[in-house]
Amino acid sequence: MYVRDAKNREEVWLLDRIDELGLDATAFRSRDYVVAIDEVSNEKAGFGRIRIHRPDDGDSICELTSIGVLAEWRGQGVGAHVVERLVEYAGDEGFETVYALTSVGPYLAQFGFDSIDRDALPDTLKRRLEAKRDGVDPDATPLRVAVDRFHVPDRLREAFKTASKEDATGDDETAPEEFGIDPETATYKYDTGR
Repeated sequence: MYVRDAKNREEVWLLDRIDELGLDATAFRSRDYVVAIDEVSNEKAGFGRIRIHRPDDGDSICELTSIGVLAEWRGQGVGAHVVERLVEYAGDEGFETVYALTSVGPYLAQFGFDSIDRDALPDTLKRRLEAKRDGVDPDATPLRVAVDRFHVPDRLREAFKTASKEDATGDDETAPEEFGIDPETATYKYDTGR
């Protein structure tokens, strides 16, 4: 399993998965995404995005958004490595802090993300938080991590090394709510058997 930059030809695949998982596609650009790929089957297992905000009145801001892992790959460290690749990219681009606006705070906390007060957000992200709450993630809360404090727990690093579709747990620790999906009110593009 490895994580690489998304390719332009993967745009439709990304948009379909974002739609299926009920994630945020605001200002979509495939070149902002990374994709986790299984080395054996060449199947895509997960994805995520770094969105750079460049406000006219201040410094650029880095936001982690639209992280998704396909159901058959969950519980194997795929999401952790997608997040890791994105935070590394942010550091390479000179960012010291990465923000996330999401309802999956407990998931991101294991990597060093801390909850912060809305008032501690840059103005651009305050507006973005409200838009997310009004749209795809009503329970979104602001989080941030210093790039140099980010870490992947050993258990997720080890799981990723041997990740396979056959080893995915049907009863993994990732719940729909962790992706901003309310299972009671969600509608699905495809029949999920629920």
